[in-house]
Amino acid sequence: MTYAHPNGNGSITAVGTTMESYYGKPIVKEPVWKAEIPWYLFMGGVAGAASVLHGLARVTGNHRLARSCLYIGAVADAVSPVLLISDLGRPERFLNMLRVFKVTSPMSVGSWILVASSGASNTAAALEGLGILRPVKWLAEAASFVTGPPLATYTGALLANTAIPVWSEARDELPWVFGASAAASAGAAATVFTPADAAGPARRAAIAGVAVELGLVQAMERKLGFVGEVYRQGEAGRYGRVSKLCTAAGAGLLALRGKRSRAAAVTGGALVLAGELALRWSVFKAGFQSARDPRYTVRPQKERLQKKGARR
Repeated sequence: MTYAHPNGNGSITAVGTTMESYYGKPIVKEPVWKAEIPWYLFMGGVAGAASVLHGLARVTGNHRLARSCLYIGAVADAVSPVLLISDLGRPERFLNMLRVFKVTSPMSVGSWILVASSGASNTAAALEGLGILRPVKWLAEAASFVTGPPLATYTGALLANTAIPVWSEARDELPWVFGASAAASAGAAATVFTPADAAGPARRAAIAGVAVELGLVQAMERKLGFVGEVYRQGEAGRYGRVSKLCTAAGAGLLALRGKRSRAAAVTGGALVLAGELALRWSVFKAGFQSARDPRYTVRPQKERLQKKGARR
């Protein structure tokens, strides 16, 4: 392995084919998040998109699907804060994030969105199960519907707001990727837990979500250029391949057999869910991998400076 030699001012110098930072230290620190975070990213997406699907099903009179989506969203919303608190280590750290509301901070905004969505969806689910206070339940359902889209996408903005190269360079794509993934996840979950005659909209949401997501991921990796190679390497690459295989196979099964076969619907939905979880793990691991290699920080910076100089 060849090493970069410090030039005395804290910058880096390339020697051979390898690049390292001053004193051999990474330029940016790896994320401190633990294994709970990719699960949190996944569950938040399911909760947010399920709330939207529930509202649409309720408005169109598909009450069986609406009921499934309501309970799916409530469970995912209840699990999400637990995962986040587990990663933080102590409950008071989560509560401290609620002391202020800072519009410019995705973490601050996201914390409030999570609390509002979780409170609304679980209130609506509890009142639905008890069959009481219908006006309050409708208000809770409306609040859950409104907070659903930001809950499904804010985590993409949160990752993109960090200094991690593969995330920050995809700031325009990650929220949309997470949104499409959330739609596929919620649609797949609702398909699994809803009879086939009522699950049509959920099945279509899963198929459309997968199609849009695969296209967006491909476009994101292409736009990332050199940095995008992280998604083809190491653990990020393995999770990415699993994600594409499972989501494509699951969506195909739902499209071809999901309407006529309950077994196919459940299997296809489970495959899509597995693929969407693998996508979150791929994005998560890609962040760690890109933080370790200074090339992914330095090269995009140099390219931006060159383009800026050329415009002058």
